Amino acid sequence: MKVAFVLGTSTGGTGRHVRMLAVGCAARVMPAEVFGPAQTDRDFGFSAVTRVGFTAVDIADRPRVLRDVAAIRRLRRLLRAWRPDVVHAHGLRAGALTAIATAFVRPSAYDAGPALIVTVHNAPAAGGVTGAIYRVLELIVARRADSVLCVSQDLEQRMRAAGARRVAHAPVPAYLVAADGSSEERPPGSVPAHSVSVAQPARGTIPGPPRVPAVMDAGPGRAVVLAVGRLAVQKGFGTLIEAASGWQDITPGPVLVIVGEGPLEAQLKSQAAALHLDARFPGQRDDVPALLAAAAVFVLPSGWEGQPLVLQEALRAGVPVVATRVGGTPELTGEDAALLVPPGDPDRLADAVRAVLTDPALAARMRQAALDRARALPSPDDAVASALAEYARAAKSRAARTR
Repeated sequence: MKVAFVLGTSTGGTGRHVRMLAVGCAARVMPAEVFGPAQTDRDFGFSAVTRVGFTAVDIADRPRVLRDVAAIRRLRRLLRAWRPDVVHAHGLRAGALTAIATAFVRPSAYDAGPALIVTVHNAPAAGGVTGAIYRVLELIVARRADSVLCVSQDLEQRMRAAGARRVAHAPVPAYLVAADGSSEERPPGSVPAHSVSVAQPARGTIPGPPRVPAVMDAGPGRAVVLAVGRLAVQKGFGTLIEAASGWQDITPGPVLVIVGEGPLEAQLKSQAAALHLDARFPGQRDDVPALLAAAAVFVLPSGWEGQPLVLQEALRAGVPVVATRVGGTPELTGEDAALLVPPGDPDRLADAVRAVLTDPALAARMRQAALDRARALPSPDDAVASALAEYARAAKSRAARTR
């Protein structure tokens, strides 16, 4: 089976997920080609993977009529030439453009044409012109895709309501993390090239404290409240900073550390300074597992999430979690491994963080619940096996329909 992956601009989870699937195909000696923006290849190194090809297609991160038409024409030519059995597009925009392109790749007496699978990774914008555009993209994907995979139940409900012929769950796992904090990024289904101790402690044990990174060294007795993510509106860090002013009476005062980069960096720093908070913004870091291990509580205050990789890392680290009850977050944490609060509510967020910081028994229960929950998380092998099963089902179903 030949598989073509299509994605647009990605700075995080979507790009890593596509790379994981492409690596999984390569490990099974299954030809795979990735089509997407050149920058995406530079960021995720698709062309460096053996038996995986990459061809640049300029798929913009927002509607651009001329660029979109050019992308559709280029995808059509590439798919006609490469003739994959399955095309797996990621994201509504990439999915809709691919759906239009594959409509012109006609079946023949010997070839049913490619089956189209689209994974929806994010909730569309609500209201306004942008919301209307994404509603159209949803309808195109629902009408044209052989299968729509979704990262959370709310997205599954949206795509069923839009008329998708088949909707299923898409597991999006984080790579397992070694005890030294490095990523075990090996081809799913392969044997590790070296021995690695994965951070999956036995039940009843809590990971021992590693060397504390300097940014997490808050001083004797001071707890660190950690958040990680792109400094953008969706992540809700403004709400978190507002909430932080509600726990400043705790002695000694907690330190807020927000890791990441993004367009709101200056605004968030200004907000924290205006509230006289001890808040640190260390930028992008490559030692997130070590940061999680040193945190008293991890906070995910997002307005929406699918299957956030950093939340999976937090569960594996056994750190107490406070998060918003949105998207796929409750499906990952359950009701015991996190305190879940409504999005955009700084008072409820502050109360939940305060509860973890001031109740050692609660924090200990949450640490153990996080480790227990981590054992149920999907692995890269699970995700690749699920995708391959969907590819086979979709290709068989399309072939039957075109006879």
